[in-house]
Amino acid sequence: MSTEPQTADKTKTTRLTTRDLSMRKGGDPQVWLTAYSAPTARAMDPYVDCILVGDSLGMTVYGMDSTLAVTLDMMIAHGKAVVRASARACVVVDMPFASYQASPADAYRAAARVMAETGCAGVKLEGGAEMAETISFLIDRGIPVVGHVGLTPQSVNRFGGYRAQGRTAAEAKKITNDAKAVSDAGVFALVIEKTLEPLARAITKAVPVPTIGIGASPACDGQVLVVDDVTGVFDQFKPKFVKRYAEVGRDVSKAVAAYAADVRARKFPTMDHCFVAAPKKPAKKK
Repeated sequence: MSTEPQTADKTKTTRLTTRDLSMRKGGDPQVWLTAYSAPTARAMDPYVDCILVGDSLGMTVYGMDSTLAVTLDMMIAHGKAVVRASARACVVVDMPFASYQASPADAYRAAARVMAETGCAGVKLEGGAEMAETISFLIDRGIPVVGHVGLTPQSVNRFGGYRAQGRTAAEAKKITNDAKAVSDAGVFALVIEKTLEPLARAITKAVPVPTIGIGASPACDGQVLVVDDVTGVFDQFKPKFVKRYAEVGRDVSKAVAAYAADVRARKFPTMDHCFVAAPKKPAKKK
């Protein structure tokens, strides 16, 4: 099968850096989206500031029940595709479950591999105060980090499900302390997920780094969503914080149904879709 070239033209475009994003605290809202493939990354590249290669690919691409079974090799493979196909957006790759929690040294080995093999600009890891030492360790060794507090999907079993965080005073205090700890550790941006709006708003004011909300607050310095939710490709359920901008999943189903009907009715392919040898020209008389 023929395909379009998968590499973006990077000769005429300057890619946004982690420093560019970190300097935009309180400025124009940052636009972040996930991507897992070259075509999707190419389509969104002109419009977004950061492409996050999220471990949500476990659910959206591989049909898993959670992100816990996503591997480092999977993240690297998809990260390579996204970096290769983009030219403008800063690209950040999620560190998958169990690749960074054991020790700072383990985290460095895994993150360094992600950076080296994908060419991404930084990594994102989940966790609060307990990850501050690891975050500092990575940053001191040249690996830019995005933090992630509030609902952290890799800890879904500890939370007892994907419920909104910060409903009690104790939860709110912990999330605030976590946000300050990872900010102090040196993250260049901080994702706040599925957290009560007043709390996310307060954290955004309290930390000096840009906050990126997902189910958090309009006051955050930017927003991130899963592209498959935004486009309707993933339609098993729709989180409250998602706004659908298209229904691609329905369109794909309609297209496949129409294709199947044409094949069964022998309406496709027609001769217009076939290759026919050109008639031989008569030999010239000598």
